[in-house]
Amino acid sequence: QQQQARRRALARKRAQQQLRPRTPEPVEGRKHVDVQTELYLEEIADRIVEIDMECQTDAFLDRPPTPLFIPAKTGKDVATQILEGELFDFDLEVKPMLEVLVGKTIEQALLEVMEEEELANLRASQYAYEEIRNVELAEVQRLEEQERRHREEKERRKRQQWEIVHKQNETSQKISARAFAQRYLADLLPSVFDSLRNSGYFYDPIERDIEVGFLPWLLNEVEKTMEHSMVGRTVLDMLIREVVERRINDYESKEAAQPAQRSDDVPNDPNTVPDPSVSLESQQSTTLHTQKPVLDTYSSQTAPVQEKKPVEEGSSLWQNDQTELREPVGEELSQPEGSLEPESSSTSGQ
Repeated sequence: QQQQARRRALARKRAQQQLRPRTPEPVEGRKHVDVQTELYLEEIADRIVEIDMECQTDAFLDRPPTPLFIPAKTGKDVATQILEGELFDFDLEVKPMLEVLVGKTIEQALLEVMEEEELANLRASQYAYEEIRNVELAEVQRLEEQERRHREEKERRKRQQWEIVHKQNETSQKISARAFAQRYLADLLPSVFDSLRNSGYFYDPIERDIEVGFLPWLLNEVEKTMEHSMVGRTVLDMLIREVVERRINDYESKEAAQPAQRSDDVPNDPNTVPDPSVSLESQQSTTLHTQKPVLDTYSSQTAPVQEKKPVEEGSSLWQNDQTELREPVGEELSQPEGSLEPESSSTSGQ
């Protein structure tokens, strides 16, 4: 017990030392040094003698297992001696038991035999019942099949009759619809074709080609030709007007230069006959004066100007004017069409 108490104390002390916090191990290259932590420091001058002592303790033994608890014996022991033949006789006592066992076995065997016979009778009756039942089921199936065939035949006949009636109704409806459609479309188709034809869906390709391709080209060519003709006529009218104006100016200058000569040549005698050339010149000048505003008004038109040819004095001037008229007209007509367009534009601008 003392050893156990000592071991417990050592173990407790070792556990406390292990649980007490310690200074961590120094890092590599350093070591711990004891430092005084008292309130008053003491200078250590002499070295204390140190002696190493060793003590070997016993090994720590495990606790032995606890023995079983055996209660203490109480009371007194008593014994009884039984001799042979004192309790029972086996042969005498076993006989009724054997009789019961044999009787029960025979009775059970008889019951099993009777049960087997009854089961055989049940199987026979069941077999006969199954045969009768199979015959009845076959008859029932035959009757059901016959009824099914009758029902299917009835349904088929009804369906055929319904289809016949439906086809008759459908045929009558189709006939009536066809008749109505024929009556309705009798006037519809011509009107539709007429409207399509009027809209241009049905057309002659040659006529369409002429309308689309030939007629526009022909109109353009005619327009160009008319434009060139109008340009030529405009230029010709301008030339004629210029020549006529020049001729009128020449006549006016001549009339202004010869009024005195005409007045001197006229005789005072009423019996004298006037000179036909002089009278003709006076008539010509009068006619020119009256025609001058008319030429100014209708100079843009293409109507030719008709004038009388002078008889005596104006014949040479008339020939010169005609020569001048032919030369510019010939030059203008000999020029290409491109050269006439600028003059026409200038004329229209004037």
